[in-house]
Amino acid sequence: MIASAAKYHKISIVLVLLSAFVYYYIGYPLIRTDVTILISVYSIAFLSFLGLITLEKSNFMFLTGIAIVLRLVFAGSIPNLSQDFYRFIWDGRMLIAGWNPYLYLPNDLMASGTAPIAEAQELFDGMGNLSASHYTNYPPINQLCFAIAGFFSGKSILGSVVILRMIIIAADIGTLYFGKKLLERLNIPIKNIWLYILNPFIIIELTGNLHFEGVMIFFLVWSLYLLHKGFWKWAAVVLALSISVKLIPLIFLPLFFQWFTKHTVSEFSKNTFSTIWKGILQLLVFYAIVIGTIVVLFLPFLSQQFIENYQATVGLWFQNFEFNASIYYIVRWIGYQMVGWNMIATIGKIIPIIVLLFVIGISLFRNNTSFQKTITAFLFGLSFYFFTTTTMHPWYLATLLVLSVFTNYRFTVVWSFMIIFSYTAYRNEGYAENLAFVAFEYVVVYGFIVYEIWNQTKKKPLLSS
Repeated sequence: MIASAAKYHKISIVLVLLSAFVYYYIGYPLIRTDVTILISVYSIAFLSFLGLITLEKSNFMFLTGIAIVLRLVFAGSIPNLSQDFYRFIWDGRMLIAGWNPYLYLPNDLMASGTAPIAEAQELFDGMGNLSASHYTNYPPINQLCFAIAGFFSGKSILGSVVILRMIIIAADIGTLYFGKKLLERLNIPIKNIWLYILNPFIIIELTGNLHFEGVMIFFLVWSLYLLHKGFWKWAAVVLALSISVKLIPLIFLPLFFQWFTKHTVSEFSKNTFSTIWKGILQLLVFYAIVIGTIVVLFLPFLSQQFIENYQATVGLWFQNFEFNASIYYIVRWIGYQMVGWNMIATIGKIIPIIVLLFVIGISLFRNNTSFQKTITAFLFGLSFYFFTTTTMHPWYLATLLVLSVFTNYRFTVVWSFMIIFSYTAYRNEGYAENLAFVAFEYVVVYGFIVYEIWNQTKKKPLLSS
């Protein structure tokens, strides 16, 4: 295959080799503080990605093979752009040792000398004080992935990393499989899937840095595929699995309203009171299955202490942490001018309410009756949350990127390049954001969104798809 590809696709092979070099450099010798080098090589990888999907957009098997090979470049690397994986391994080994990871702080266990896992000191040092001083907030299916790594490699950090990476790669292959099928059902070009699967942002942040958005996205896309086929009860179960990896798909629940009540996934086709009522009943059952499945998955961990710890930890993301925000930073600046201090505790409580009202608004008043329009509503509902949040880590963008594959919007692809500038916060030892880079990132992203919406309005109603 390689000989044939080299003969007929020489430019593509050069682009693949360039990409492989970039991924090797980022995965192994790169130091996170070398942000100039990081941005430079990432730019090379991104240009190579754009070239590949342009030259080989119809060569599905070739691009599939390249997508897998490029991910395997990271196989033996320890992530050097993120330290979250140390906590993943910690939680997984706690579970294998029979300890509930939701109930114990790494700080407390290390202080008392009671950590029941191998390489505890190395994991504790690696995760950093921020993670070590807070209770884990990773849902149960995510914890299952960590436990698998703990079971098969309970005494080797590198071994655990390899197992976690293989799980994420398998999830990406699953996303490719169901994403392709869903694109076919929606009569959308299959080539769109490469905007996600081959995007350097996805390969680096998920496979390279071991972020489990990839597993969550696999279940999300699988769920959407099942829903479009009419298997809405199974779709609910799989959506619950997605939520049980990362909580973010909870934001989509109100947006199913019109699909059930106006489009209908049953045998009924006329938009009568009877069919609307039956659609509402189906929607309620759908919600019940989703929530019931999530509860069942959390049951092994449930206790009063767990509930208190989990609520407190999740609340921290809204009221304590700040990173790569956009609208929030503007509101924060206004707060400083008005009262003279950081109002994050107050603003963080208001943001979820505003986001919920926005999502409910587009679920009721936007035309979401077709499946593509429903996914577009997902895209803009989640975008609104990310634009208003106090914390926007790069890997969060993965969900927006995969949703855009099924829509007419491409601002997420632009953002997947611009978000590399958020790493400038680590250009020195420690952490210090340069708001000029943050502003640059969002000016470009917002500018492209305005451009796309303007183009869409020339053809169809605002935010339609």
